[in-house]
Amino acid sequence: MAAPEAAPRQGPRRQGFGKALVAVGVFAGAGMLALAMITAPDPPPQPDGVVDAYHDGFGRVLARSVPIAITIPAIEVRAEVIAMGVAANGAIDVPPLEMPGSAGWYRYGPSPGEPGSAVIVGHVDSRSSGPAVFYRLGALRHGDLIEVRRDDGATAVFTVDGATTVPKDAFPAAEVHTRTGPARLTVITCGGRFDRKNGSYLDNVIVYATLTALR
Repeated sequence: MAAPEAAPRQGPRRQGFGKALVAVGVFAGAGMLALAMITAPDPPPQPDGVVDAYHDGFGRVLARSVPIAITIPAIEVRAEVIAMGVAANGAIDVPPLEMPGSAGWYRYGPSPGEPGSAVIVGHVDSRSSGPAVFYRLGALRHGDLIEVRRDDGATAVFTVDGATTVPKDAFPAAEVHTRTGPARLTVITCGGRFDRKNGSYLDNVIVYATLTALR
């Protein structure tokens, strides 16, 4: 099991972020979150595609701290979060399929609560386990809460602004990877039609949320 780790110093973090920002747009169609064939009886729920105006937010941002757990009450998610980097194909890395219940934080971007958008990714399903950590991510709607527990003991509470599905070859990298502005959270998994030939979904489900409280 991979353990959360501190983000690299400023120089390496900028370099890694730049690589992934470019690579997501280039390689997302090849399977940024490639998964094995779904074994669940029903397909995962899909977003309604409505992303409302962002919430007003918490009014301040937090210092950097590694996220260690994520809770999403509306879809009964309670999972560990592990720090991830860049995959061999240059895209955002995800936890191994042997850890379908874990989520991954993109450590070269902001941590949850820092200015900009922190990114957390996870599998929707796997051949061996069936539904995975973000199987029901597409069911989230405006106003649902996402809680991220941080290594500093604080829990950052984000309110969902909306969720949408985008083709992997049209991944909105610039929108997802922001390092300035209010503290936001972007949660990503696979969705849309499953390509049995290549063993992956053709789209990404993306949930956008804004920091609205601190516990």
